[in-house]
Amino acid sequence: MDHRFDVTERFAQGAQFIAGSLRSGTSGRSQEVVDPATGETVYRYELAGTADVDAAVEAAGRAFPEWAGATPGERSDTLHRFAAALAEDAADLAFAESLNCGKPIKLSNEFDVPGSIDNAAFFAGAARHLEGKAAGEYSADHTSVIRREPLGVVGSIAPWNYPLQMAAWKVLPAIAAGNTIVLKPAEITPLTSLLFAQAAQRAGLPDGVLNIVSGAGRDAGEHLVGHRTVAMTSFTGSTAVGKRVAEIATGTVKRLHLELGGKAPFVVFDDADLEAAVHGAVAGALINTGQDCTAATRAYVQRPLYDAFVSGVADLMATVRLGDPFDPATDLGPLISHTQRDRVAAFVDRARDYATVVTGGAAPQGELAKGAYYLPTLIAGAAQDSEVVQSEIFGPVLVVLPFGSDDEGIALANDTPYGLAASAWSRDVYRTGRATREIKAGCVWVNDHIPIISEMPHGGAKASGFGKDMSAYSFEEYTQVKHVMYDNTAVARKDWHRTIFGDRT
Repeated sequence: MDHRFDVTERFAQGAQFIAGSLRSGTSGRSQEVVDPATGETVYRYELAGTADVDAAVEAAGRAFPEWAGATPGERSDTLHRFAAALAEDAADLAFAESLNCGKPIKLSNEFDVPGSIDNAAFFAGAARHLEGKAAGEYSADHTSVIRREPLGVVGSIAPWNYPLQMAAWKVLPAIAAGNTIVLKPAEITPLTSLLFAQAAQRAGLPDGVLNIVSGAGRDAGEHLVGHRTVAMTSFTGSTAVGKRVAEIATGTVKRLHLELGGKAPFVVFDDADLEAAVHGAVAGALINTGQDCTAATRAYVQRPLYDAFVSGVADLMATVRLGDPFDPATDLGPLISHTQRDRVAAFVDRARDYATVVTGGAAPQGELAKGAYYLPTLIAGAAQDSEVVQSEIFGPVLVVLPFGSDDEGIALANDTPYGLAASAWSRDVYRTGRATREIKAGCVWVNDHIPIISEMPHGGAKASGFGKDMSAYSFEEYTQVKHVMYDNTAVARKDWHRTIFGDRT
């Protein structure tokens, strides 16, 4: 049974969370939050302007000394309470995520929400394990110590496809390491970020440690990235916008973490379990209606299995149930907006000139026509250099191509600008071992595609960006490594001084 609440009533004070309080934005412009399943507006709020960003950064700056000075154990205790508060709010979080994004409630309940709670629990433990090189005498006359220190105020920007999980991925490692943060969610999906911040406040996170500014990228986002008080920017989004973020961040020489676009290859060798590969391809391509930067988008299938794979995927896609996101039986919800639906449809329509749309390739009619729905779509016969193979579509579309030799399959997998995720399907450990070594991606799954866990890092290579979310590796992004060196000799005139002045005594 879903858990609904009145969004307008819940966020009547506004969609900015600054210094522990909800408030209205000051940009002078309003933003509608739309249910993509119906096209109806469920909330309207005033967007954040540059003054709101300044206020949030100032609040984070004030909170930083005390939070950075807390012991790892104290920060850990707060994060444990935060995980518990999120668990208490699980039903609200799932409702808001499905309402705002259109994702099926079973995905929100079984993936987005528990994953975010688990992230909080993981970083509660990780807060006490900021490891560094052992103290020791690496120089005969000195003792060296490595300190990991928080950077200061972090300014992060999250996308619209996984608002709750992206809030968790940005906020949790940052605050676990002792930083304070200003998070800008996508202006069309602010709801779960605000609930996330309110849960943190209930858990005892000091005011100002976590702030939310709900504003547009070109003013609030760019101002946040370029803010001189902000020590680091973490951005998840498209590669094109990531380049703009990098340009702005360079102006103040701040730490930068970018998790950008993807075009994940799904490589099926001729000894693979065909049934497993077919099921994995459909699940990997359709998760979150394909609006996932790690989604399976390019299936390369060795020729002996190619025809059976195409047939199997088409048949399985035809069984996927589109419908009301709050119906537990619904498999596939709408895309985030009609604009995004039309963008996906345009990719598919252009592909008809050079490829075959095996199944799907249309928006459903009837009751679903008012929402931003699009049928699961399989395209075959496209060339490697075609648009649907090379460009990120971000919808429920899988393109399948055949390959001959193993060399060719791996070469094709690497033949896009992106390098975020990939999978290899085979019963042969040597084949999969080679694929994991030679496919250029931040994550390579073997005989599966999509699973993520809090203990392991997420991040890409090539045009998919750099840096890691989740796991202890994320602390590399959110801490400054400092070397402290102690003299052990108590000698005033050291032998090395003669290289600067005087003679050897």
